[in-house]
Amino acid sequence: MKLKEDLNPMLLLLFHLMVWIYTVITFLPSYLLSWVSRPDGNFYGSEEERAKRAKARSVLGQPEGPYRAVSSMKKLVTSLHPGVDTLDKMFEYAAMRFPHRDCLGTREVISEEDERQSNGKVFKKVILGEYRWLSYKDTLTAASHLGSGLAALGQRPKTNIAIFCETRAEWIIAAQACFTYNFPLVTIYSTLGGPAIAHGLNETQVTHIITSRELLETRLKAILTDVPRLQHIIVVDNAPTAWPGYPRGISIHNMAAVQKLGARADSGRKTPLPSDIAVIMYTSGSTGIPKGVMISHSNIIAGITGMAERIPNLCEEDTYIGYLPLAHVLELSAELVCVSHGCRIGYSSPQTLADQSTKIKKGSKGDTSMLQPTLMAAVPEIMDRIYKNVMTKVEEMNCVQRTLFILAYNYKLEQLAKGYSTPLCDRLVFRKVRSLLGGRTRVLLSGGAPLSAATQRFMNVCFCCPVGQGYGLTETCGAGTISELWDYSTGRVGGPLVCCEIKLKDWVEGGYHSTDKPYPRGEILIGGPNVTMGYYKKDAKNQEDFFVDENGQRWFSTGDIGEFQEDGCLKIIDRKKDLVKLQAGEYVSLGKVEAMLKNCPLIDNICAYANSDETYVIGFVVPNQKHLLALVDQYGIRGSWEELCNSKAVEELVLRVITEAALAAQLERFEIPRKIRLSPEPWTPETGLVTDAFKLKRKELKTHYQDDIERMYGGK
Repeated sequence: MKLKEDLNPMLLLLFHLMVWIYTVITFLPSYLLSWVSRPDGNFYGSEEERAKRAKARSVLGQPEGPYRAVSSMKKLVTSLHPGVDTLDKMFEYAAMRFPHRDCLGTREVISEEDERQSNGKVFKKVILGEYRWLSYKDTLTAASHLGSGLAALGQRPKTNIAIFCETRAEWIIAAQACFTYNFPLVTIYSTLGGPAIAHGLNETQVTHIITSRELLETRLKAILTDVPRLQHIIVVDNAPTAWPGYPRGISIHNMAAVQKLGARADSGRKTPLPSDIAVIMYTSGSTGIPKGVMISHSNIIAGITGMAERIPNLCEEDTYIGYLPLAHVLELSAELVCVSHGCRIGYSSPQTLADQSTKIKKGSKGDTSMLQPTLMAAVPEIMDRIYKNVMTKVEEMNCVQRTLFILAYNYKLEQLAKGYSTPLCDRLVFRKVRSLLGGRTRVLLSGGAPLSAATQRFMNVCFCCPVGQGYGLTETCGAGTISELWDYSTGRVGGPLVCCEIKLKDWVEGGYHSTDKPYPRGEILIGGPNVTMGYYKKDAKNQEDFFVDENGQRWFSTGDIGEFQEDGCLKIIDRKKDLVKLQAGEYVSLGKVEAMLKNCPLIDNICAYANSDETYVIGFVVPNQKHLLALVDQYGIRGSWEELCNSKAVEELVLRVITEAALAAQLERFEIPRKIRLSPEPWTPETGLVTDAFKLKRKELKTHYQDDIERMYGGK
């Protein structure tokens, strides 16, 4: 997707002359470097040729599959190292190989201060120092002592224990303690509301919970009377030892004190079996009440084995930045992949990630600048924000700067399509953009939701690194597919990982069949050792979503619709739950409408909604403030931000722009929202309208906008 070229002809001629001279000079070296020797003595072709090679094939030759990665046609891969079949063994193996290498890093907080904004709001800003590191050996010792201490406090093997905590080093230490002592770890999102938290704790009957001081005081304290079985709360911070105002029968301990107790106690441990439950991971609740997914040690080991195979040259020299919720399968799996290869993990948060992040004091360095990670996982929502912010800055450049950027962008797109690198453009034009993520990122992993083609191309070009777009679910340990890093095609999620296989099931109602041309289509079913044990205490749901085939292999029915393309790559094209049939009989995929319209610069977020009793689609929109203010200024409309978002005239202006964007994206007329409601407030996990991975919570959004739905459908 090229940027529009509206340029001075002389500048254009000069640029193309420079490119021609540069191409001639570098042709021979780049041609030779495009052929690299493999360890087996054979040769890879150019990246373009590698990208065209088959990634997966149908095992039986049937269009519905099952499809497997070409390297695992005979047998699915279950582990990284022989005999390392549980998570405690995996960490011990890493600590034995890399005892003195950095493992977990946390930035020192130098100072905090309140900063008053022009609108009267007060934001807390922080000045952060260097990263402080725990080695692999020290991390293993800290986890062992904590596990022993928990056992001394009455925690028993195969008895559930909960963690309700932000992403930080202590989360992984606590998790590893539980893996080591065979305590099934119940993970709960830190942004869930009180009833959802209480539901998870009561359903799993936990007596011990690990949390932070802030979450204890702001979230957990209010629901303690609703969780009668809870007896022990372990606080990970260096917090006070006295805790007045808490219910009787609940003991609160500092994590450091529990570790000291564990170091003294002789708590013999019962090591887990591969089939034992490692994690009961509660989903984010995007489709209702969160469900606990039971994940065994062998499930996670298989999942991270499949993921690791798609990250070339992964080794102890890599640095990963952790900031997504560890209660989400994407982040937990990514960090365990890193641990298994001796990488170091530095912790961050969305509020301190970059120099411009909301909690970083102006002039101070964000976490990416300080850590300079080589590996990073991101959800599309975060990448979309980066893309829109950078493109807004491009629009503000002077004519020469903007011309150079656009020419370089389009030139690099052409070169990427041919499989060539552009070191000159990277150094002269994109270095500043790349520095937003620290300047050393070599792999970006995207998951949690579909990534738009425009955003993926932008990340490829401006951050000078491949984007491995993946597909997986909590029910499959986050593992399913990841695109190969030299495959620069967009809209696809790659071939099956070496740990699993995928087949397509006809969905007659939606009109998807394995016999469709040019490509087979249907509901995606994932099978393999990474498919989890099912939902906790949800037998009926387990029978609906999981099944075991005649060979004893476990499968999960995802509810997503995909198509397998000629080279064995999967493309997600629809979702059963997002499909609504309008009164006139047309089927509308709400997810597809949202994905297309998110590319519109005027939209920060959008939720499409359709009632099957009605004839048209409506939408709730979080507008981009900068672009909306520029739009209303053209028409002389004035008012506060809230007044503008509540204005019918502004709604109609935005709807006109959205309609144009929808037609340009080739949406059908019946798919285009006919009425919209603008939201002055962004949707964040804290509002309860999106999950921690920024997936829309459709049920909550429908409740939140019920009055607007009635108005837009003529009820008011």
